[in-house]
Amino acid sequence: MARIVPDDWKSLEATGAAARERETLALLEKALPADYTVYHGVHWTRLNQNFSVFGEADFVIVSPAGRLMIIEQKTGFLRETPKGLVKVYLQTERNVAIALAHTIESLHRRFTAAFGAGTYFIEELLYCPDHIVKDAAIAGVNPARIVDATRRERLAAIIREALPADEPRLPSASKIHHFLADELALAPDTSALVGQAGTLVTRLSGGLATWARRLEFAPFRLRVVGTAGSGKTQLAVQVMKDAVARGERPLYVCFNRPLADHIARVAPPEAKVANYHQLCDWITRDAGRAPDFESPQVFDQLEAGFADTPIEPRWQFDVLIVDEGQDFQQSWITSLERLLRPGGAWWWLEDPLQNLYMREPVSLPGWATLKETTNYRSPRDILDYLRDVMGSSVPLAAALASGSPFDGSDVSVSVYDEAQAAESSIDATKRAITYALGLGFRKQDIVVLSFRGREGSAMSALDHLGPHRLRSFTGKYDLFGNPEYREGDVLFESIYRFKGQAAPCVIFTEIDFDAFDERVARKLFVGATRATMKLIVVASQRAARHLQLREGKDK
Repeated sequence: MARIVPDDWKSLEATGAAARERETLALLEKALPADYTVYHGVHWTRLNQNFSVFGEADFVIVSPAGRLMIIEQKTGFLRETPKGLVKVYLQTERNVAIALAHTIESLHRRFTAAFGAGTYFIEELLYCPDHIVKDAAIAGVNPARIVDATRRERLAAIIREALPADEPRLPSASKIHHFLADELALAPDTSALVGQAGTLVTRLSGGLATWARRLEFAPFRLRVVGTAGSGKTQLAVQVMKDAVARGERPLYVCFNRPLADHIARVAPPEAKVANYHQLCDWITRDAGRAPDFESPQVFDQLEAGFADTPIEPRWQFDVLIVDEGQDFQQSWITSLERLLRPGGAWWWLEDPLQNLYMREPVSLPGWATLKETTNYRSPRDILDYLRDVMGSSVPLAAALASGSPFDGSDVSVSVYDEAQAAESSIDATKRAITYALGLGFRKQDIVVLSFRGREGSAMSALDHLGPHRLRSFTGKYDLFGNPEYREGDVLFESIYRFKGQAAPCVIFTEIDFDAFDERVARKLFVGATRATMKLIVVASQRAARHLQLREGKDK
């Protein structure tokens, strides 16, 4: 089988021209020997919908000797005109031979500048699998180098005839491979990729939100046990939208305040969104009792105040959605139930693997249960790594399935000295931010997540990490219970506060422990699955040994 570059094309969704080019890639991979290399642009990084490598060239084949063949593929209908073979694009026509000639000429100039004249050989081929060329003389391309519908079964054979495997290797062969890899722009505009990746993952993970909402039973009590990235947030938002469309009042309650703030931005404005203690605050404050946020027992006071406050009709809802249910306590169930109107629907969303507080699951007798173990958000290699590392520590991890279209994100590692943990981890994290920026991620795409709680982190009180301003929670609340944040460009959070959210690039830092147990495994799972495109791990030397990470992989 031929070597395909980039190599992650099989798992990526493509339509239109890209789908046809993927068919050709599959054919070339199977029909060409292993010492042939196929460079292509059928890749999720090609955001401009131009799937060519150089100009009109869809594929560049390199023989074992280093000889090249530029292949232009034209699918669908072509027209043969007195001026040559043309492809029609809406209201315009493009002469196939002229375009291919321009590509070859441009490539000749660049190769001559890079390697010198006469040090390389370039062949050309026109592949039109849907068209029969009737008059090859006017096509503008050497008839021997035209593979139309009548000869498409011989595509690989014609390539091998033009690029013999047994000819002497060219001195420039290795340089040519480096040149082509660079030209493929394998470090593309990451800011553009973020949007593309987000759109694709959102579409793939939307299945849970589609079919779970089709369930009907009374009373409606549904417990959804879904892993990270399975689509629970999309389900919650769609349930709220459905309720608003029916003229009903929905209430969304989660555990973490940052998640509540995030959901409030994407939920319909008619929905009520809060974390549990924020909801307690609203109800007790509405009853005329303002909590004291300066008190160290404020959260216990809020819970007790909510439980003791009679519920007015204005605080009752038709649909109640509880998210992060694994973090809720059994005693809160009774308090919440009073907010649901008779005949109302109650959704309970949870992920046992994200139970960082090691709480016993709440009992919900008589409820229907729906389980989803597919993660669509995290690149497949991250999930493979987590399954491998967590192993027997967390049996639930073995059931995880990857539905992500992306792979090869390459978990990057930076190791620090635990003997000087604070200073060393900060320096390693600075380098990780610089590395992420070098990959093309914008500062707003990067989140620095601490393995430790906010109080135990050496970075919680910092305004900057090197030249990078940190946006972080100060630990204080205003008079209305709203959290106060420092101004900054790169978000810093603990994994406890960032559960339920995600970022394109996650720098998972301050990872340090003596023994790898279930709690450590769950923290690792939560932090790593926040990344939608890139994960950079900053771990102590002893933790790196447990995590099967070697300092030699440091980036």
